[in-house]
Amino acid sequence: MDGPAGEREPSAARGGESAGAGGSDLHTLVVGRDAMACRFEIVFNAGAVPDATALAVEALDLVDEIESRITVYRDESALARLNAAAADGWQPVDADLLSLLLLARDLWARTGGAFDMAAGSLVRTWGFLRRQGRTPAADELARARDAAGMRHVEIDEAGGRVRFTRPGVELNPGAIGKGWALDRAIELLRDRGVVDALVHGGSSSVRARGVHGPGLPGRRGWAVGVRHPLRPGRRLATVFLADAALGTSGSGTQFFIDRGRRLGHILDPRSGLPAAGVLSATVIAGSAAEADSLSTALYVLGPAGLATVAPAGGDAAAILVVPGAAAGTVRVLTANLPEESWEIEPGDGVEFVAADAAAPRPPGRMAGG
Repeated sequence: MDGPAGEREPSAARGGESAGAGGSDLHTLVVGRDAMACRFEIVFNAGAVPDATALAVEALDLVDEIESRITVYRDESALARLNAAAADGWQPVDADLLSLLLLARDLWARTGGAFDMAAGSLVRTWGFLRRQGRTPAADELARARDAAGMRHVEIDEAGGRVRFTRPGVELNPGAIGKGWALDRAIELLRDRGVVDALVHGGSSSVRARGVHGPGLPGRRGWAVGVRHPLRPGRRLATVFLADAALGTSGSGTQFFIDRGRRLGHILDPRSGLPAAGVLSATVIAGSAAEADSLSTALYVLGPAGLATVAPAGGDAAAILVVPGAAAGTVRVLTANLPEESWEIEPGDGVEFVAADAAAPRPPGRMAGG
């Protein structure tokens, strides 16, 4: 994802400024802050929300507060304390963290383990926890694989407590945490009466509400660009989000080279090895947490996973980019993506293939208007 289409890059906008978009009637107010090792930004239609800057600061404060509870980089966080103690027995968790773990368990089951929040032992073993990738020894990888998996996490929903069934289990929210925070931020804005807004984290996770610009006939939510994974300055497509979220997964920036092989940071939790064969995976869903985790699962599963992640008539859609037949070309596979919810960006070396016939979708899911 490369930000609201027609605007300057979100990371270039500064809090409190009004940024002119491509259309003469599209003007935005963007307020941003660094969190979760990326840039979070709240985008409003300029002049549409009283006290917009103060509301954005409140939403960003909430993101900071969520990060303080679910990060694995601070020993005092609620998630770090749970990782340290849950193998010893039941540990109480607050309602918000319990909800996150329940969602993560559901998504793990839905994807057949391709998304797994309990794969932290693998992330650590491959060195990606500190962004220092390395290939582990076979016995080290086997131990990490044995300790990975939501199958080792027991959740007592009624009692509000969690335990691990074996030592060495680590929960890591890397593929769901940003989306979870965006969902909480958009809920806060909604509760404050905001009708139209877009929030994103690191440009790979985005959640939109309402429409960009005046509510005129033909408006289709917020236009969000999907980047070409081999040519970062180029877009493959534009997706129109209204009351929906988009997440994109790829290993374009986090990888290392081992004996001539390029190994990315997205791991297949089932094998314990880096996923391969996909350039990028984008999922559109009702929540940012779902979009982020499902895009990670689709990156792991590849084309065979389209029917699992985005079945026809289901509540998610997908755009999967894989290498084309010739060097430097790509194939773009789509699933359950209604025609009115996106536009192709023309260009050479790109082949678009519909993996299914997109079923009609009720209004207000991906495209507005």
